[in-house]
Amino acid sequence: MQQFPKDTLVDLEKHLTEEKARLLARMRELNVQDPFTDLDRTNDNAASDTEANEESNHDRVAALVDELKQQLTNVEKALGRITDGTYGFCSVCGQMIDTDRLAIMPTATLCLTHEKELTAKQKAKA
Repeated sequence: MQQFPKDTLVDLEKHLTEEKARLLARMRELNVQDPFTDLDRTNDNAASDTEANEESNHDRVAALVDELKQQLTNVEKALGRITDGTYGFCSVCGQMIDTDRLAIMPTATLCLTHEKELTAKQKAKA
């Protein structure tokens, strides 16, 4: 099986590790902004409009954190593939993923052909 040049993988691993740190930092920032993390919130007897605003902000933060968690999972999986030597190969056909695609989306697991097939199947279900 072909492998990416080690220097390329080192650079990718560094980039992905930095991305992981950035995602974790952003998740911490968002958690601080979440009004539901304030323990005094339950005792404050806030007006209903304030309560609704807090719930809305919580929902926004929760949605952003969920998205960041998914991105973090993808980054961690990509780092695992670098470690085990499978990075950059399509998980369906085993062919090398185009390097331009990986430059744009370093967490990609599918070649463009299989990504298009997956997208078409998802659109057909919707």
